[in-house]
Amino acid sequence: MRKKLLTLFLLLAAVLMAAEKPYTLVLDAGHGGKDPGAIGKFSKEKDLNLRLVLEIGKQMGEQYPDVKVVYTRSTDVFIPLQTRADIANKNNADLFISIHTNSAESKAAQGVETFILGTDRMEANLDVAMRENAVMKLESDYKTTYQGFDPNSIDSYIMFELMQNTYMDQSLQFAEQVQKRFVGHLNREDRGVRQAAFWVLLKTACPSILFEMGFISNPEEERFLNKDASIAQMAHAIVNAFGAYTHKQAAKKETLQVEQTDVQPVDTPAGKLVIEPTRKPKEQPADATPATATAAMQANDTLKTPSQPQTTYYAVQICASRTPLKPTDPKLKGQPCEYTKVGDWYKYYTAADTDKQKVQTARKNLKSLFPDCWVISIKK
Repeated sequence: MRKKLLTLFLLLAAVLMAAEKPYTLVLDAGHGGKDPGAIGKFSKEKDLNLRLVLEIGKQMGEQYPDVKVVYTRSTDVFIPLQTRADIANKNNADLFISIHTNSAESKAAQGVETFILGTDRMEANLDVAMRENAVMKLESDYKTTYQGFDPNSIDSYIMFELMQNTYMDQSLQFAEQVQKRFVGHLNREDRGVRQAAFWVLLKTACPSILFEMGFISNPEEERFLNKDASIAQMAHAIVNAFGAYTHKQAAKKETLQVEQTDVQPVDTPAGKLVIEPTRKPKEQPADATPATATAAMQANDTLKTPSQPQTTYYAVQICASRTPLKPTDPKLKGQPCEYTKVGDWYKYYTAADTDKQKVQTARKNLKSLFPDCWVISIKK
């Protein structure tokens, strides 16, 4: 009897501990120690990265005391790429932010950009990925640690095309919040949200971004980045982006409302629901008479009128991509689905139905394949 009570007590304690798990944010100051990163006229990337990370952690503690902040490094030490990801995973991170400073041959290059893991326009962003991944070559046995991956070999990056980025949607949402605040609030040059093949993002099991705060190779930006006031402003922007991102995540919960712009089937098996895009009427010339306008409206017999009621469909979103995916793409894992195009992103979903309960059941069944899937609603 005592043994059963003890077992019950331990189980209850485990449940309570899991329920009380704090939100964990891992802050990663890129480079460090023997790896200086990019070098400017009077400063080094590793120092700027650390200064910004420590300021973000300080402001997070002031504004979000319930959030657990973990640093991959808090001093000038060398931390291997894999170890940085391991730190995030061992702490069950909810969000991972890797801070870096950019560099380019042209001294005119300027602005901020935020990267998420992906292979869209890989060739265009390959130089950045190679530069950031090259730090692994400072490790004595890097080929064993990184499974034969060579950061300077284009062939090695093929492996990234086969990956399944479970956290792409959340990473994108946070990245967009970061860019929005740096461009809209701090008036920084916008280099956009991009995808790139960063090892540290590939191995981090949570939503994650790699943020480039500016160009140390640009004399004007180097001076800006080294100011205490600039560090404080940038940290404030990232903390505000964190607040907006987590607020949206909390509000989303079970159902996310998506912007309805264009919905297309990827695969249409028998009996599969297909939602077609609404056709827009052709613009009429300014001098069109009522008769010609009426004739044009009658000719467009598929046009929906404002009086027609919209039907709400529910579906399980499984991934997103900047380019259309083929039905055989590994990211879809053989799952027949449709997509809705929101901005530049194709958001793929499956199990569409007007019965929300059925879709929620489908989500539970799909979580083994897509751990980060959730229910969205689409009005049509």
